[in-house]
Amino acid sequence: MTDLYPLEARDALPEALRVLLAEYPREAWQANPNFSGLVQFWLERHVMFRRLIAAMQTDSEGLIERKLDPQDFARRLARYGSTFVTELHGHHHIEDAHYFPVLARTEPPIARGFEILDRDHQALDLHLDDFTKHANRVIGAEQIREASGSFLKTLKRLEHFLERHLTDEEDLIVPIILKHGEAGLG
Repeated sequence: MTDLYPLEARDALPEALRVLLAEYPREAWQANPNFSGLVQFWLERHVMFRRLIAAMQTDSEGLIERKLDPQDFARRLARYGSTFVTELHGHHHIEDAHYFPVLARTEPPIARGFEILDRDHQALDLHLDDFTKHANRVIGAEQIREASGSFLKTLKRLEHFLERHLTDEEDLIVPIILKHGEAGLG
């Protein structure tokens, strides 16, 4: 199947897949009685991914600007990077195996969106592999500060695609859960 909406080329999901977002706009999410529980937990996971990638970017910039010791940078990158990759892979696995099929059955008119998000996960896997290779290379470099410039570019590219995916995922999934509630899924 041809990917009409590849992660690396889109600015948002197609409007036809964002119909529930118009009924359940972001600014009203927290006031919705179905916000607590699953939605809140799931969004907190997304916040964690955003914070981890931001911390790695801040550390990389701090290393380049000589505000962070190379050994401290390496330790922090190993810890943050490992947590980031492991948690993101686990999160995607649970979504692909459980949540996406249930949500697609709950809202068949926008089921195509879950195919797009699933392909995003495959695309992000390639970016995560690139991230991991660059992170390991910079951690093992004799001149860690010099190697970190290329790593920072990789990290910023990953952050851009991850943010696109997380935003699209939220725009598709949160309105479904707010509309049906946890008990109404499936």
